[in-house]
Amino acid sequence: MPPRVLVFTRTTGYRHDSIPDAVAALDGGELPRVTVSEDPADVAACGRYDVVAFVSTTGDVLDARGRDALRSFVEGGGGFTGVHSAAATESSWDWYADLLGARFAGHPEGVQKATVRVDDGHPSTAHLPSSWVFADEWYAFSDVRPGSTLLLDVDESTYRPAGYAMPDPHPQAWCRSVGAGRSWYTALGHSAAAWSDGRFRTHVANGIRWAAGALT
Repeated sequence: MPPRVLVFTRTTGYRHDSIPDAVAALDGGELPRVTVSEDPADVAACGRYDVVAFVSTTGDVLDARGRDALRSFVEGGGGFTGVHSAAATESSWDWYADLLGARFAGHPEGVQKATVRVDDGHPSTAHLPSSWVFADEWYAFSDVRPGSTLLLDVDESTYRPAGYAMPDPHPQAWCRSVGAGRSWYTALGHSAAAWSDGRFRTHVANGIRWAAGALT
């Protein structure tokens, strides 16, 4: 049975123009059992789903009930997926950095082509070439938590990181255990063009399936 997915796209800060493209790609496209919402009450009721996906969310998007429910859900064995600016979400909630595995620190201006190095040992990356050229915003991160498994990292010599360099490897996607649950994150997905790329869509969809426990 396909996983039940809550795709949550609420923003209280910057809003990406690509959110409708992301929703169209996931809802009934890559994933057949999707509920799309911007209502924190749906996160508070996340126990009815197998995985909660924060797709290009920004700012503080949950109330206290939603926070408590999401933490209980994931630590109790549920799945969480973050896409792109999900890393720039819930900055006032300490546990969220544990859930995601890091916090957004910034990115150089504009979309740039760069070479991504791929660990192909995970369902969300097994279909990708070991060296993948992609165009996106290249996020840098702070408050990186231990215990994550690196899935994608970007070669800084292939783009201009400006003031947003990181020690090698510079992570762009990873997964981690949180209590009894699973968390998966990708920094890619800024533009509509990203969501038109079938390999990227499969990357996200299989990350969601993995977090739901439907892929191992």
